[in-house]
Amino acid sequence: MSLLAFTAGAARAEEAAPAPEPAAAAAEPGELAEIVVTAERRDVNLQQAPLSVTAITADTLKAANITDITGLNGTVPGLVVARSGGGERIISIRGIGSETPENTNTQPGVSYHVDGAYIFNSIAASAAFIDVAQVEVLRGPQGTLFGQGSTGGTINVVSVAPSPDELTGKANIGAGNHGWFEGDAAVNVPIGETFAVRGAIQYMKHDGYAYATGVPGFDKYELDDADELGWRVGAIWQPTSDFSITLNTIQYDSDTNGPAQKNILDPEPDPRILTQDYTGRSEVKTELYTATLKWNLPFAVFKAITSYQKLHSEQAWDGDGLTADLFYDLTYSPISFTGNRYDHVALWQTDTESWTQEVNFSSSGNGPFQWVAGAVYLQSTNDQYIVEYRANDSNILRPPLPIDTPFDSPEVSTLTFAELSQIKREQWAAFGQATYDFTDQLKLTAGIRYNHDHAKGLYSSASGGSSSATSGNYLQPAPTSPRSADEWTGKLALDYQFTPQNMVYASYTRGFKPGGINSSASAGDSAYYIFGWTDAIQPTYEAETVDSFEIGTKNRFFGNSVQLNASAFLYNYKNMQFLEEDPVLFGEGISNAPKARVYGVEMEGSWLATENLRFDGSVSWLEGEFTSDYDALDPGAANAAQIAAGYPDYLFWTNFYAASVARDAARRNINGNRVPKLPRWQGSLAATYTAEVGPGLATARAQYIYRGKYQYRLFNDSGIDITPSYSQVNVMLRYELEEPGVNFTFRATNLFNKDGVNSRFSDPYGSAQVMETFIPPRQLIFSVGYKF
Repeated sequence: MSLLAFTAGAARAEEAAPAPEPAAAAAEPGELAEIVVTAERRDVNLQQAPLSVTAITADTLKAANITDITGLNGTVPGLVVARSGGGERIISIRGIGSETPENTNTQPGVSYHVDGAYIFNSIAASAAFIDVAQVEVLRGPQGTLFGQGSTGGTINVVSVAPSPDELTGKANIGAGNHGWFEGDAAVNVPIGETFAVRGAIQYMKHDGYAYATGVPGFDKYELDDADELGWRVGAIWQPTSDFSITLNTIQYDSDTNGPAQKNILDPEPDPRILTQDYTGRSEVKTELYTATLKWNLPFAVFKAITSYQKLHSEQAWDGDGLTADLFYDLTYSPISFTGNRYDHVALWQTDTESWTQEVNFSSSGNGPFQWVAGAVYLQSTNDQYIVEYRANDSNILRPPLPIDTPFDSPEVSTLTFAELSQIKREQWAAFGQATYDFTDQLKLTAGIRYNHDHAKGLYSSASGGSSSATSGNYLQPAPTSPRSADEWTGKLALDYQFTPQNMVYASYTRGFKPGGINSSASAGDSAYYIFGWTDAIQPTYEAETVDSFEIGTKNRFFGNSVQLNASAFLYNYKNMQFLEEDPVLFGEGISNAPKARVYGVEMEGSWLATENLRFDGSVSWLEGEFTSDYDALDPGAANAAQIAAGYPDYLFWTNFYAASVARDAARRNINGNRVPKLPRWQGSLAATYTAEVGPGLATARAQYIYRGKYQYRLFNDSGIDITPSYSQVNVMLRYELEEPGVNFTFRATNLFNKDGVNSRFSDPYGSAQVMETFIPPRQLIFSVGYKF
């Protein structure tokens, strides 16, 4: 359990209910506060909970300048948040996450929640933290209470809940280098004794941390800029102490030039200067609505939780990551005496509409038998429209074709690839979990969940400038093969409290991530259908499963002034979903790597050295490799083999059988390869000093973060897949006046201005160029706040 906070916060991780502000039991002077968690839907002292969970409070997020999920890198053991093509975030815990970048039809391996509502589309995870009370990270499979998409763990972002108790509010405004401006405000308004409304708004903007030098019409085209607006309104009605209804909505809007994705072949050595020529952009809009009914019945607590969410995303980026002349030199073929001047993803548009409904009952009282049981239904529709150009002309800023472009339009011939697709998913599950106290020291927890998943889709594509349509629009989606599957998951844990401050536990959990449909292959556009090759991309892919074995210990020492928690785990991982190339060009899809083993050790602790000085730290050591034969096809290797055989992509269709054979021959066995997104070493250390100075309270904090190197993909190509390690130092100084409630804060993140590499990746849908993204440079911010 990591306590990276100024004051201890509760790690509330209920699947679908807003939580109050972080609260910890009052501590005696010189003692660490007792923390209450509801991660298993009942209040338990954190030091007595048989699971690995980290809580990060709003104060810690502010001090470290963490404005979105990417900033959590290094602060949670085993957590890696890596950017991929188009700026999508790939979230992994202990090496388990999503190996299907840019494919928004798949489920994540780490489920993501806002106020308990499951977020279907991983692009929405890039949304800013708005009026956050805390962020909780549950490590390890959460197959019983959270179900699908939780093979690696669960992240829950908890908003500050409205309260009918009193009128409160806060406001903050800040500025810094790189044109940084931030402003946020929140107010809680009781209306009578049973109703309250809370509203919050925040705005953040900064100039680009990097820029491109080759974009026509721009001397410096900014990238890694920010312009984000988010707001939230919540209300609670509590006519009696036994009944309440809570409503929330969170709205988020971001419109920027997109992330800086630097080609490793870029001749410019400065990582913040990109020799690119395309006007990248990123627009993300999300809407989330939740409603929670809670009713304390004589025998149990009943909850009904409803959520509705929408996402609109438009991404565009320089797929080749170079200027026209550089990319032409790179792709020039002496066979055809020509090459490509650009490869640009002009549009990757995603629209998702989803809703969920859950009902559950949980035991009330303090007897030896505690339980929770319920059912959940989830429905989601995900639409995608993709337009890509790869050509040798001079129109490098060609706009994307409208969806309703006629089939006989000459503009269709300019396309390299276009796709119009839809995936509809329906999922339902029933679950139950119980804990029985054999004695005051020995407890057994057992849980089980039945999961049902159904997916169906529509798909149409245009490859190489040709469309199969003979009338109407150039893309006309047709139904693909549906897929249904069922899965059992569960948990079994035994814990022993051998003193009031020391406990050990052992657990077994099983998690799963549902399979799905490969739209292109299902529509017949892969070697599986065209040639009957069974090792090609299949019409559907299998569910992932993981069996987790974990032992741990949680301890307090020296009069509750020292806390030390440790855990060790072993995962048996089956059918890891990953993005693989097909022997037929543009036939990419998702495959399953049969088996992998992951294991590691994590330690977290806090030391209250004096009443004023506190240290918090964490460290993780992780190992993992694939343990079964599988010949995987790397997009880069397939492309190189195709060119070597004399069939650059624009000649592929002249003899696509021979070209496909050449591509297929590039397969390599992944048995023994290291599991991706798995830094061998990762950790952090923070020191916080607080003292009364004059009429106020002064706080100084310094934090060191280290994230080790890791393999980005399972192909383990030593030339492109190793994401290097980096370290970062953050400092914060704050002075708070109790009266009149004013505070002054100075923050410095990445104090020594390290050019740390957040991720390295190969664009799986473009020209297989290898890109790097970097952590933000040194940021100096001064802000003034007021609260009442």
